[in-house]
Amino acid sequence: MQAAIDAGADYLGFVFHAPSPRHLDTSTAAELIQHVPAHVKTVALFVDPDDKALESVLNRMRIDLVQLHGDETPQRAAEIKSKFRSKIIKAIRIGSKADAAAATAYKGIADFILFDAKSPDSAVRGGTGQRFDWDHLRGFDPGMNWFLAGGLTPENVGEALSVLAPDVVDVSSGVESAPGQKDAYKIQKFINAVHDPR
Repeated sequence: MQAAIDAGADYLGFVFHAPSPRHLDTSTAAELIQHVPAHVKTVALFVDPDDKALESVLNRMRIDLVQLHGDETPQRAAEIKSKFRSKIIKAIRIGSKADAAAATAYKGIADFILFDAKSPDSAVRGGTGQRFDWDHLRGFDPGMNWFLAGGLTPENVGEALSVLAPDVVDVSSGVESAPGQKDAYKIQKFINAVHDPR
């Protein structure tokens, strides 16, 4: 976390999804988030959360955005946004051009769309290191600001920015030495590549 802050990250993601190797318990997350500067946005990632799961996090620590990475419907996303007064990032998994169209249902509900790779294993939600075919998004306008995720690395993020021009890029496994183990050097290299995408 500190390496990302020092490198100039604009957002920090905290994963609340037990099957993930990046999962944090609420006590650990609450302690860490106390040390996040105000200018860095905190993002809580959930997969199909019920209200109890959301309350256990959102009522306990500073969370600026909620990332919904499951099969949350537009109605459920709107309910979460209203009930918890949270900004919403809705993840859309992309395996074809047709998948991108699902984003339009969240217009006026989500504050951001996040496009990620669709894993062959439907139970896996992000953090796989898999990249999708960026041509699936070429020329597509979701009608709101959007994040690009899915297999981004220090080596390919510059190309991603030039090909698709996302508003934000999201990285996890691409700056790890092993699943769930972030690498400070790779984090710095990634952020350098974002700021100077030659």
